[in-house]
Amino acid sequence: MTMPMQTDQRFLIHRTDLQQTQFAADPDAPPARPLAEHQARLRIEHFALTANNLTYAAFGEAMKYWQFFPAADPAWGCLPVWGFATVAESRISGLAVGRRVYGCLPAGTHLAVQADRISATGFQDISPHRTDLAAVYARYDFCDADPLWHASAQAEGLQAVLKPLFVTSFLIDDFMAENSFYGAKQVLMSSASSKTALGTAFCMALRKGGGTSPRLLGLTSPANAAFTRGLGLFDQVLDYADLPHLDASVPTVYIDFAGNAALRRQVHEHYAGTLAYSCSVGGTHWQALGSGRGLPGPSPVLFFAPAQVKLRSGPPPQGWGHGGLQTRLALAWGGFLEALQMPGSGGLRIVHRRGPDALAQAYAALAAGQASASEGLMLSLQAGG
Repeated sequence: MTMPMQTDQRFLIHRTDLQQTQFAADPDAPPARPLAEHQARLRIEHFALTANNLTYAAFGEAMKYWQFFPAADPAWGCLPVWGFATVAESRISGLAVGRRVYGCLPAGTHLAVQADRISATGFQDISPHRTDLAAVYARYDFCDADPLWHASAQAEGLQAVLKPLFVTSFLIDDFMAENSFYGAKQVLMSSASSKTALGTAFCMALRKGGGTSPRLLGLTSPANAAFTRGLGLFDQVLDYADLPHLDASVPTVYIDFAGNAALRRQVHEHYAGTLAYSCSVGGTHWQALGSGRGLPGPSPVLFFAPAQVKLRSGPPPQGWGHGGLQTRLALAWGGFLEALQMPGSGGLRIVHRRGPDALAQAYAALAAGQASASEGLMLSLQAGG
């Protein structure tokens, strides 16, 4: 079905039925919202759509993701995405029209912000509905101040598709290493082809040779196994059906990117007595989500990346300071990009699509588990070429 073409739109998801979607007029578009003093309007150029966005939708109520960009009808939620925008209008001193930014955006055409703490590198949106939310999602970075940013569709695609996920990956690895991997000899990850799992495996693999990294095992579907193996980040990539054949006597940490309740129970029962830690991260298998109550072994613990950011951004001895965290992240991020683009690795192909039909179809495929792990989608609702 062809979507009605209107100039300014937002993509909305029904909060209780994630397969039900619609487009609505963008409330932050120029005709709908004249700017007040100390506000600016961002024109959203393009944004990524990944399994991470399904996690945002699946945990929209529990983690307040629907509050990022509130919809007029409370039964619906606007999907948060990561991408690039340009300052189209500004009534804020120090925020010039034409400045390009990167950050968390609504899946739409515009965003009105109340910028504060403007620095050489970016600003914070302090709009009232965002002040109680994790600050990392209200931070916008100036592209021309980022040494790793490149003004090309491919480079911006890689950044939007991978970087938000990679920050989580980096922090998961840091958290596990800080806790000595809870004494485990191996780390088992579900949804191993997901980009967050791949980034986590990359960061953990960097510790090899120092005696601080356990063996890395990835569970994925047969359709994504070849791609995941080709990247060479895991010591072993297995089908979900292979789980019962793994050695249950090996102390194991389970990192759950799928959120599949039945699989989680299977892992806990298989490693009964040897499961050292159960870490819940994502919900790529959103239709199979369920409670973690009554499981043998340790109770699953939800990993919340902003808490680790706060810890590491603080002063020593636990923290590295904001600059120290950013330096470590930048080094790891550059290495991850190289790993994904090495000859023979299979790599990640950035695909650009435009228009409401393209977004609706891409989201439907993602929700149905039919998206290709080897592609990174960049979408735009802006009219024109």
